[in-house]
Amino acid sequence: MSVVVAVIRESRDGETRVAATPETTRKLIAAGFGVTVETGAGAAAAWPDADYLAAGATIAIDASAALTDADIVFKVRAPSPTEITAIRPGAMVIGLLSPFREGAALAALAAKGVTAFALEFVPRITRAQTMDALSSQANLAGYRAVIEAAAAYGRALPMMMTAAGTVAPAKVFVMGVGVAGLQAIATARRMARWSPPPMSAPPPKNKWRASEQNSWRWKTRNLRARRRPAVTPRR
Repeated sequence: MSVVVAVIRESRDGETRVAATPETTRKLIAAGFGVTVETGAGAAAAWPDADYLAAGATIAIDASAALTDADIVFKVRAPSPTEITAIRPGAMVIGLLSPFREGAALAALAAKGVTAFALEFVPRITRAQTMDALSSQANLAGYRAVIEAAAAYGRALPMMMTAAGTVAPAKVFVMGVGVAGLQAIATARRMARWSPPPMSAPPPKNKWRASEQNSWRWKTRNLRARRRPAVTPRR
């Protein structure tokens, strides 16, 4: 009998992600797993039940039915108390479980004999790159941050040249050059005019060079120019 993986609909308000797509479902089944998907689990992410059925998954009528016989539970966020009740003892839960915020949920899972794997704690090493969920989500967060800012801004971000006149591009201020910050900078440069933040210390050169090499060189040239003594031309 194959190991059964359950994918249920996320119950948190505003959560539209799903823990497995039809593509990853097809790969799991090809690897020998059985996959049970709660009906409507992928609807908020634009994945209908028909796509999961075409991938070979079984559709359960609700979360309880999907979790009853599951050996492994895929989740985006930590399970709710109702979901924990439906998970059988000895099963595994894998997802972004927020261990420092969801202490009660993890304690309930441990008391029931469920093994929990928080993907946030997967070491960021070469062998584990395919399991690095934080980088992918931070990348999307940086992109989404600029989109949300553009919606709140209420004006056009890029320069608009029309017969009635020209609208100057917006200036976008991004704090930080981590994974999210670099993606925010890249998105802002596509849409508007990016304004580099003031820095008290040089940023990590490998990250900065990847996105703003020209800006960093410009700053360096300016600093060198300021150090040069003034020269008075002879008459």
